[in-house]
Amino acid sequence: MFTLVVFGMIPLAFGQSYPEMGIKVDVVADNLKVPWAIDFASDGRMFFTERVGNVNVIQDGEVNQIMSLGVGGGEGGMLGIALDPNFDENHYIYVYYTYNELLGIKNRLVQYSESNNVLTEEKVLIEGIPGGPFHDGGRIKFGPDGMLYITTGDAVEPDLSQNIDSVAGKILRINSDGTIPEDNPFGSAVYSIGHRNPQGIAWDDSGNLVATEHGPSGWRGVAHDEINLIVSGANYGWPDVIGDEVIDGATNPILHSGDDTWAPSGSTFYYGEEMPMFDGKYFSSALRGQHIHIIEFDEDFNVPFHGELFSGEFGRIRDVTMGPDGLYFMTSNQDGRGNPNLYDDKILRISPLYNYENSPTWIQNISEWYMKGLISKQESLDAHSYLIERGTISQN
Repeated sequence: MFTLVVFGMIPLAFGQSYPEMGIKVDVVADNLKVPWAIDFASDGRMFFTERVGNVNVIQDGEVNQIMSLGVGGGEGGMLGIALDPNFDENHYIYVYYTYNELLGIKNRLVQYSESNNVLTEEKVLIEGIPGGPFHDGGRIKFGPDGMLYITTGDAVEPDLSQNIDSVAGKILRINSDGTIPEDNPFGSAVYSIGHRNPQGIAWDDSGNLVATEHGPSGWRGVAHDEINLIVSGANYGWPDVIGDEVIDGATNPILHSGDDTWAPSGSTFYYGEEMPMFDGKYFSSALRGQHIHIIEFDEDFNVPFHGELFSGEFGRIRDVTMGPDGLYFMTSNQDGRGNPNLYDDKILRISPLYNYENSPTWIQNISEWYMKGLISKQESLDAHSYLIERGTISQN
């Protein structure tokens, strides 16, 4: 197994190129207030949330607020957002946010109808999800099966994670109208149990679901942030086990941080010929770790390679997701735990620096060889410069 810190501290102005990796990073939006999640419409619009209570849209390069609610506080607020798979026809947008009631802090999942960047016709799909100042979960995404998946935290009540009758500390799965799928394992919205604070969900091209989860940093003196392969009805052990500990009926993680802390959040798989060094790999944001984790799985979900991108460069990273024209990620330096940089927070895009079209596979592999530590940075730079001079590849 290789573990490689790929990037060091490089100041970012209006954009930054990484020729040794064959990528560039551009700022899409800045001066944001703790952006949390993003999703894309087929017409080019990007919808995203800010934890302080806002839903925004980026259209034609401009950021416009389309909804603001009086939510927020601690780790709660306006969290996940997802567009319906049939958004072009029904214009449904789903959001997950925190609210206060007499019995305490709760979370809810809501469906809205969108028209000309206006949200109306609120329909609450799940109400009263246990919440708190910490551990609210909040990631929502549609899976390849057309179902809506929701991550929930344990609301700082660890025993709720093992309680099948509670929706806290779970991954939930529902139909887009809020009803329960017939093949759910417990006859409820609950899909998997035993989670502490999962905040990232992503599917590979075979339909396997992988989730990130915050471990007990500072509790029992260990961290053990996790990356889990999620299976219907499985128990992921919290609070009874962490890391590689074994008890009957609990599923161990694919990968965990040991005594270190990543504080993983949003995640995605990347598939595309434009950045061949990333094709098929899994990406997870890291808040305390201040990097993007890149992981290669084999067919049995062993981990032959994992490394870190942009280590320390952008500060806390909240989410990473595959967009129509690259990988998007967002910083979270205004969340009270970071050191804000100029114009934070930001949404940024990773896109290809080179055009590899019609080039041999070995040429497309140069950046990956560097990423895995098989060649040096200078060797990668020299190889790409030579190929550009010969006209084998071109620069975008």
